[in-house]
Amino acid sequence: MAGENQTHVTEFMLLGFSHGQPFLFVLFLAIYLATLLGNSAILAFVSLDPHLHSPMYFFLSHLSCLDICYSSVTVPKILANALRPQATISYRGCLAQMFFLMGCAGTECALLAVMAYDRYAAICQPLRYSRAMSRGVCVVAAASCWLWGMLDSAVHTLLASRLSFCGAARLQHIFCDVPPLLRAACSNTRPSEVALHAASVFVGLSPFLLVVISYLRILATVLGMPMATSRRKAFSTCSAHLLVVTLYFVTSNLNYNRPSSGYSPAADTLVSALYCIVTPMLNPLIYSLRNQEVWEALRKAVRGRGMAG
Repeated sequence: MAGENQTHVTEFMLLGFSHGQPFLFVLFLAIYLATLLGNSAILAFVSLDPHLHSPMYFFLSHLSCLDICYSSVTVPKILANALRPQATISYRGCLAQMFFLMGCAGTECALLAVMAYDRYAAICQPLRYSRAMSRGVCVVAAASCWLWGMLDSAVHTLLASRLSFCGAARLQHIFCDVPPLLRAACSNTRPSEVALHAASVFVGLSPFLLVVISYLRILATVLGMPMATSRRKAFSTCSAHLLVVTLYFVTSNLNYNRPSSGYSPAADTLVSALYCIVTPMLNPLIYSLRNQEVWEALRKAVRGRGMAG
């Protein structure tokens, strides 16, 4: 478009959901509280129970912390907008929300890959496990995941800050993210699109392939175990993580790699809600239901409270 039609944007109108709906407020509030409660419980159990002081639960605690951040980036603003006549977000608030959202996304991709490698090392190379996943290695790996996610997010945010918008800035979404910003922009979006596709390969696909390779090696090792009880134990330690990985990568791929020809605002809102809001709530539930050690930590906490009472 012509340069004279471009306007200086101070805020965006969010059109991804109908405003003023108490049901929407109650629904997202319930999901947010469940996310905080479930992930905080995981953090407490890992911190307080010595039996959970292992690399697997060290990374699980980072995943729970990440899920709390994930929800806190988007849901409080969604709750505020749900009760307003017009859902809006300031320009700077939009960029900040996008930065932390993309940062959490990149971090979780890397963290899930590291968790898959941890399971591979524990099952396929048990004699080398204590050295391969020492405390120092785990700390460096977790810090690298966070740094990787934030650096990737900084690139997307910088490119998004250079976009121009024409007329009233409207986003067909419930929060700020790269795809709706690109659809609303009237300037050249090619650099942001290239960066998004590159991130899909290096930040999304590469960790996913590492997860797949790790679990193929795990599967081969488990099937070669002579005892059925050993196979069941190995599968039980991996099933929760595999379910989380599948849920996360499927929803994230739908969120960032859907063809524009089939774009639907309603579908976009639904997928984004699953990816950024519902998944963080489900992760602690999945791990607690599929993990006997977490259940044992819960029983100890309940017994301890009963004895104290």
